[in-house]
Amino acid sequence: MNFGLYEYQEEVVQRALRGENIIIWLPTGGGKTRAAVYVAKKHLENNPGAKVAVLVNKVHLVDQHYNKEFNPYLGRDYSLVSISGDCDQKDFFGCEVKNSDLIICTAQILENALTNQEEGKHVELSQFTLLIIDECHHTHKEGVYNKIMARYVAQKLKGERRLPQILGLTASPGTGGTKSIKGAVEHVLQICANLDSVIVSSKVYAPELKKKVPRPRKRFDIVDRRPQDPFGDHLKFMMQFIHDFMALGPDFPVREFGTQEYEADVVILEKKGVTDRNRLLAQCALHLRQYNDALLINDTVRMVDAFRVLESYYSTKSSTTMDGTGFFLLGLYQENEVELRKLSGDARFENPKMGKLQNTLLEQFDQGGHSRGILFSKTRKSICCLYDWVSNNPALQRAGIRAAILTGAGNGINYMTQNEQKDTIRNFRLGSLNLLISTSVAEEGLDIPECNLVVRYGLLTNEIAQQQASGRARASDSVYSVVAQAGGREVRRELLNECLEDLTGRAIGEVQRMEPREFQMKITDLQTEALLTRHLAEQLKIKKRSRFNAATVQLSCRGCFLPVALGNDIKVIENAHHVNINPDFERYYKTGGQPALKTFEDWEPGRVISCAACGRQWGMEMIYKKIALLPILAIENFAMETPEGRKLAKKWKNVEFTVEEFNFSTYCHNKFPNMLD
Repeated sequence: MNFGLYEYQEEVVQRALRGENIIIWLPTGGGKTRAAVYVAKKHLENNPGAKVAVLVNKVHLVDQHYNKEFNPYLGRDYSLVSISGDCDQKDFFGCEVKNSDLIICTAQILENALTNQEEGKHVELSQFTLLIIDECHHTHKEGVYNKIMARYVAQKLKGERRLPQILGLTASPGTGGTKSIKGAVEHVLQICANLDSVIVSSKVYAPELKKKVPRPRKRFDIVDRRPQDPFGDHLKFMMQFIHDFMALGPDFPVREFGTQEYEADVVILEKKGVTDRNRLLAQCALHLRQYNDALLINDTVRMVDAFRVLESYYSTKSSTTMDGTGFFLLGLYQENEVELRKLSGDARFENPKMGKLQNTLLEQFDQGGHSRGILFSKTRKSICCLYDWVSNNPALQRAGIRAAILTGAGNGINYMTQNEQKDTIRNFRLGSLNLLISTSVAEEGLDIPECNLVVRYGLLTNEIAQQQASGRARASDSVYSVVAQAGGREVRRELLNECLEDLTGRAIGEVQRMEPREFQMKITDLQTEALLTRHLAEQLKIKKRSRFNAATVQLSCRGCFLPVALGNDIKVIENAHHVNINPDFERYYKTGGQPALKTFEDWEPGRVISCAACGRQWGMEMIYKKIALLPILAIENFAMETPEGRKLAKKWKNVEFTVEEFNFSTYCHNKFPNMLD
């Protein structure tokens, strides 16, 4: 099959064809993936026994790359396989690698295989001759790409020669949060060091690139601030009432209600309440966060959406398990519920952004034809509210808008399974859906040539996300719209991102102009420094994990402070699932519904579990090897009483005691002592 590469694509792949490690920097829509397919083909042709791995960071990109790019061009002559978390081949990844010429998978699957020593599952980096890393700007900090490349760099610095060639693909490495050219250059150099690669872009054929990849027409759809907001004002009145009840005093200044900064304040307040054993403070902070969420939603979508958030939250609160603080908080809501409901239904004070968004959508979709668009918003809550609004809006329905939600994969009511993601994207490609309402999951890599509208709604993101989102508008005469409030932070951030995009380009230019010897010295220094830093961090982690004896740590419910377990009751399964094996633990929790999770190789999900005393959700049950019913606990739902006071942890990797591996044989012997006689 004829590749038909443009001259700018041929220009950027030359060094890769000579076997060098490179990062290809081309704008979204510039054909980075097609260039990578060409490199893979030449690599397989010229290197007998070659083996290529294509790594992606989003599940839906596995199928997209396989079906649209690699299989059409390479499938006839080579053995290709695509593997993601919801297919069986991942359980025999090592075997698939042996039997295939090219593997397309999520990076996490390769990382799992590198650490899993079981035969049939384990692989080594040296088994591959070419690694293609999509959206490679994610190769930094603790990201999975960087974990893989850290192994690569460590082996390289030890003198290992049997390492794969690296080909990274990115539309924007970004500036790493800096606003200076010096900092941006350092960031680009760090990305190059992490990928052990030089960064290349089109120079000779840059005019052709600009012509072939037109940017969408960008516009700011600005609305005036609400002249009056009685619903929001009433929420703020209730929040102030809670603050007066807490009597914080001058030591804890309060930032503006209804902002991200205030949310950060109440998160700190809740932690302080838990660590100080002040349940009044902790409980009030949790409720204040709900009110703040409602204010943020009121600012983003409809008043009724904000009201429903509070209504849903308080519908789960039972007065039977409450102390005085709980009675006060529930009573405050109940006393104001009728007034809030009435205010949320008053159309005179509706969010003006909704009208502007409606006009923006109708402008593209009301012309007939085959418009297709993506509406980006920040949170899963907001996109669910936007979907409800679109689905029940007569004008948008008359315009023929057929919308669906696209969120990241995960557990819970507002998440999607990987198959649901695939089906939604497939239907959007085929045209049976013409509007995706999405979180950032659709920003990167989603290739829909017919997409002619991208709307950014209520978003504050960095320059990388902005470029990625803009690049989803691929059709000619596309529109990139920013719907925002006059004088709002969204407009200021968009304008700043344009400056940062320019700064990224200047920084890359400086790196490319470096003398090869100077560049290589800087890269080696950065790699050596990163290796030493990682080694030191690992030593500190090991030391931290053994700070306390597990038997001396007591776990208490974070909601009601009731002691429910000891640290040595907790065991870890497959280095991922932390379970309580003490049979007495079941008297502390109650069970609820079934989470939307599939069955895995060794276990299947049971029911959701929560504190029997206060109702705080703790995790869920797992049925392990069809025998053991074990509660999986999320440590963020507990406080830890240690010899040095009460502590909190967001994840199990942050706890300061050693969690031993679960022993299934020992568990069975203790649980069923007569079974083995």
